[in-house]
Amino acid sequence: MKNTLYLSMLLLSATACATAPKVVNSAKPSVDIIAYYAGDSVGFKKYPADKLTHIIYSFLHLKGNAFTFDKPQDRAAVKALVELKTKNPSLKILLSLGGWGGCETCSQVFSTSQGRTDFALSVKEILVATQTDGIDLDWEYPAIEGVPGHRFAAEDRHNFTLLVQALRKTLGNTYEISFAAGGFTEYLKKSVEWKTVMPLVNRVNLMSYDLVNGYSTTTGHHTPLYSTPVQLQSVDNGVRFLDSLGIDSRKIVIGAAFYARIFSGVKAATNGLNQACKFKSSLDYRYFTDSLSAAQGFVNHWDNLAKAPYAYSKSRGEFASFDNEESMRLKTQYAVAKKLGGIMFWELTGDKPQHGLLDAIYTAAHPARP
Repeated sequence: MKNTLYLSMLLLSATACATAPKVVNSAKPSVDIIAYYAGDSVGFKKYPADKLTHIIYSFLHLKGNAFTFDKPQDRAAVKALVELKTKNPSLKILLSLGGWGGCETCSQVFSTSQGRTDFALSVKEILVATQTDGIDLDWEYPAIEGVPGHRFAAEDRHNFTLLVQALRKTLGNTYEISFAAGGFTEYLKKSVEWKTVMPLVNRVNLMSYDLVNGYSTTTGHHTPLYSTPVQLQSVDNGVRFLDSLGIDSRKIVIGAAFYARIFSGVKAATNGLNQACKFKSSLDYRYFTDSLSAAQGFVNHWDNLAKAPYAYSKSRGEFASFDNEESMRLKTQYAVAKKLGGIMFWELTGDKPQHGLLDAIYTAAHPARP
């Protein structure tokens, strides 16, 4: 009788499993989703931070050799971000050094052993004091020209390696170390000793955006997934370069843009793509509905080779390059298929608070459990 009852229970259990509906695994997406955040202590609260694995606060800077908050407001913002961990203990909060224009003295400071040591010690002090989880280095750029007038030197490349070594020695394995890397060929080939640096860091955040930028004189895609016969620089081009060096794919994070690059003086041929131009402005995604609308003369287009959207206004002679929900979906699926570490973006407050690009990433990244 016991055996009969046991068999009956097994049959009932098997039937229940076979007919049970599929449920969504809400624990963790299949890749990391990383937001750079440059706002204040309240701006992030309107966004679904529970859909993020990492938030990188941007930026802290150098004061002498030390990693330093610029203003009390920055400390307040970081404190508020860390408080998110009470509801989401797995969320990581990192602090970023530099940014475009924010690393003026990096070449000088990191050229000496004393400078690197002092910096590493100051980083640990701040991470401990703020209860944050690591540092992201955004030096734009070692060994090649970045901001006009900022020093750069060939030895920056090796000094960057020495800097990462000093940080890992000082921080141990408790804290994360990542760095933001230019997604274009000159940076990839000249700025980093990849095979020495990558074993020491948790990830590289590939800035596969601004590939057509404020200095560009020809329109193109500023954050395309794939290269085209006209434009080499792309997400895939950067990933392929790192793959050719044998870099662990799980440490590669690709970049996406929550903003458009807009160019003026653009002729109508090819709907403005690959035409002479002058950079006009950047525009956050949250403003696209109004500012890149048909009412403003813009018509949306899709480049099926680059897997990238763009818009052109013939009446205004303006061209816009950007990411949208479809390109976000494709980039995220690419990261999953390539077994990359994740997808990151600049910058959280550029998004719509609801039904925005972060939601598109999360939906594409979130695995369904059978």
